[in-house]
Amino acid sequence: MSSPAIYYFDLASPLAYIASERILQVLPGGTDWRPVLARELSGGVRFDIPEIERIARERGLQPLHWPADFPFDSELAMRVATYARSIGRVVPFAQAAFRQAFAGGHSLANADNVLIAAAACEMHPTAVLKGAELKSIREQLTRATAEAAMLGVTEVPAIRIDGHVLVGNGALDRAAAV
Repeated sequence: MSSPAIYYFDLASPLAYIASERILQVLPGGTDWRPVLARELSGGVRFDIPEIERIARERGLQPLHWPADFPFDSELAMRVATYARSIGRVVPFAQAAFRQAFAGGHSLANADNVLIAAAACEMHPTAVLKGAELKSIREQLTRATAEAAMLGVTEVPAIRIDGHVLVGNGALDRAAAV
């Protein structure tokens, strides 16, 4: 029996947003969503806006709305995603946060926008802010990022499935074929 797929994402990545909108249909069940800081990976966060908008159209997504400060600093949002993972809420939080950023055009560098996404998942704002500041949460995010890099994740979105690491825009489709 193979282990579940692992989906590596950063909330600052519009390509990860596009993948997150499809992943539950393409890889149903058992996918483990892991927050990582893409800026710490060798490929960083890629953002060819016209190309990303084309991909979103091809995938049937609504038009993207870019935050005014794109690319934004996602560290707070990624610590909240790590906290959400620790309480079993990473998927709904990540989807709500991605939609805040790329469907709503709201920067996740702004704590209020992160809290709106958390509230959509019934995560209490005080708990979210305290959780995001915990040393253990910071260490989990750092460790997850380092582990992903060690396994060959160079950019997000990335999927690890059956020992294969697939990165970039086509990762999800290639993972479905494994």
